[in-house]
Amino acid sequence: MKIVIGCDHGALALKEEVKKVLAEYPDVEVNDVGTYTEDSVDYPDIAEKVCKEITSGRSERGIVLCGTGIGISIAANKIHGIRAALCNDVYSAIMSRQHNNANVLAMGGRVTGFGPAGEIVRAWLTTDFEGGRHERRVNKIMALEGK
Repeated sequence: MKIVIGCDHGALALKEEVKKVLAEYPDVEVNDVGTYTEDSVDYPDIAEKVCKEITSGRSERGIVLCGTGIGISIAANKIHGIRAALCNDVYSAIMSRQHNNANVLAMGGRVTGFGPAGEIVRAWLTTDFEGGRHERRVNKIMALEGK
């Protein structure tokens, strides 16, 4: 599976920890689109880079990180074809995959500790979409993009 990851300056340390977790999975290939320093960057630019990799088909899923995860998740969800879920706990990560088929995980570097973030990533990465009645709902969500 190809995963693209990106962060702003507020989540650089968390991004590096998440990449260590992703390295636990030999079938996961990671593309890091930045940022690479603590110099200030705008999280919408990072969200756009990550989501472009997904919508182009070069990556299957993405992880976006900013200080709280809020701004970057809002920005990501503005992009056609993206279902970004801000997850602060394992249960939300599982549900975002099972019920919403989230293709982007968002977290906050200033609000999510390294240990919990690792568990969230593991749960999100290994949980499949259930389809069924959830497929209908996801289709309705995606149809909202055209309104």
